[in-house]
Amino acid sequence: MATDGSRASLQLPCVFSPKSRQYLALCAQDGRLRIWNTDSKTLHQEYVPSAHLSATCTCIAWGPCRTVKLRTTHMFEGPQRKKRKSEAGQVEEKADLLAMGTAAGTVLIYSTAKGALHCTLGGHSGGVNCVQWHPEDSLLYSGSDDTHIVEWDLQTGKKRSNWKADRAAVTSLCVSPDGKLLLSAGRTIKMWDLDTKEVYRKFTGHSTAVTTLCFATTRPPDSNGLYFLSGAEHDRLLSVWQVREDGRDKNSVVSFTLTDEPQHVDLVPSNSKEEAVRLAVVCKDGQLHLFEHFLNGPCKKPLSPSCTVQMSDTKDSPAPIPLLAAALGADTRSALLAYGNHLQPVMERAEINTAERHVCLTRDIHTSLSLSMETAVSKVKTPVVNAKSKVLVPGLPGHQAPIKGTSQGSEKRKKDTDTKEMSIEERLGEIDLSTVSTEKGALKGKASLQTDNFAVLLVQGLESKDASILNKVLQTRKDMVINKTVARLPLPVVLPFVEEVSQMALLIVRWLKAVLVHHTSYLASLPDLVTQLGVLYHMIETRVKMFHKLTKLNGKLHLLMTQVATSDSSTTVTDVDHTAKLVYEEGKCIFVTSLLMFRPVNLEFPSCPCSSEPSCGSHM
Repeated sequence: MATDGSRASLQLPCVFSPKSRQYLALCAQDGRLRIWNTDSKTLHQEYVPSAHLSATCTCIAWGPCRTVKLRTTHMFEGPQRKKRKSEAGQVEEKADLLAMGTAAGTVLIYSTAKGALHCTLGGHSGGVNCVQWHPEDSLLYSGSDDTHIVEWDLQTGKKRSNWKADRAAVTSLCVSPDGKLLLSAGRTIKMWDLDTKEVYRKFTGHSTAVTTLCFATTRPPDSNGLYFLSGAEHDRLLSVWQVREDGRDKNSVVSFTLTDEPQHVDLVPSNSKEEAVRLAVVCKDGQLHLFEHFLNGPCKKPLSPSCTVQMSDTKDSPAPIPLLAAALGADTRSALLAYGNHLQPVMERAEINTAERHVCLTRDIHTSLSLSMETAVSKVKTPVVNAKSKVLVPGLPGHQAPIKGTSQGSEKRKKDTDTKEMSIEERLGEIDLSTVSTEKGALKGKASLQTDNFAVLLVQGLESKDASILNKVLQTRKDMVINKTVARLPLPVVLPFVEEVSQMALLIVRWLKAVLVHHTSYLASLPDLVTQLGVLYHMIETRVKMFHKLTKLNGKLHLLMTQVATSDSSTTVTDVDHTAKLVYEEGKCIFVTSLLMFRPVNLEFPSCPCSSEPSCGSHM
């Protein structure tokens, strides 16, 4: 049992499908939902919400597995053939529906069986922080920044109930295994009776927002055997609470120690006192902690993990590989691991030696960003297109390619000997980026270069490492064109583009500013960002060191020119101020140019021959 819906808004959701763990659903920095097949380790489906940039996905929860009848085909099967009893009873449970909460306050229901959006639920006035399914009925619960909990009926797609849960935002939800109780939390944990929507119990003990809630046992609450665990932001503990029949359950009974804030929790619940609870916790620092404990009353000492798992690469100087999620297997030694990055995670069913307290797994991870989509064999049909139709070609947004309609007759194509396809080099030679005419009398045949063409040329120049293409594109000085071009760049070429422009001296400030504004979240998720962008860090450090000298330049130049003016009575104070301003602007330009060229300039003022002080004016 995993805390599917209990996700903090600042964390990227990453959840395994229930029971078989066949799929891994996650949302990366680009706002897209990707579903990976853990058996074939390939990308199964990808869904791009219509507002994936403005309304990013904040939480994910898999629905209960659906029972699907298996369809079998037989050779020489007649239309009147009757099914056997053994064939009619063949069923399989598969994970289908997936709930996604967004920052815009909507809940998207995605169907993996259809590969499309099932429905959209809108009713919150704030961002959705957590979603949780009912284990039996077709009900869904969502908690939001608007402090309310909404109960959704998925058969009608409408609200079934809505109530205020806390004074602060609702950050976590969890439904009991029998479907009668609901845990909700902001900074106070409340247990609700789902029949009456009234508070059954309250639990206090966390000083920050609770991000993890999960029931640890399946026993009824009136038997003193119902336990649940909770984790909060910036908290390195998982607290276990006991729901007592007499109501004396104010404090947690057990604490599990962690190395960092819990990010993903998977739990095998206990069905009796003789059965231990198994727990797998992936922390924010990328480590996996395994616990096994018998829940039977309070325990004074915090419990340390029975085994801690870390991962690293196979280089000469090993670097850690962050774990994203983990799912416990049938036995205590097996686990399904997801590690790497959210754009292309690596999934592996690993055997862990739990007899050791610390285990380090070394893997040779290849972070290739080319995603391999699963393709099914299908028959290709050529559509009949009218003359006025236009087809949008997949690729960059706004990139269109009109397709002319083909006549259905037997008319042969005419060969155009005068028209030849131009190469990229010839096209660049005819494009004059500096003299694009925007007047009404401009020739219609000479169209200006569009923003999507800039992005296409920039991607081609980065892939082919063609300096001429890159120089042509980077000559533009319009901030609007730069920002739109950078916004249309695919994510795999962001880092190569930053490394490329960091080596160049001209126009680097505008381009780097646009990249950092549009792709900050993606760059912040990279593990070796400092080493990869060393030139950029050196430039920033140099500019900061020289900024103090630049601020003093105006005053020093004004003092120097005033001393010169005292020896020349024909020069007025206004002329001195004007001359000092011109010299200051010229010196400022020299400083900025030198900083962009990564060659800091050390300014030295002329000294008087008779002393070490600045010139007094008599020796100028």
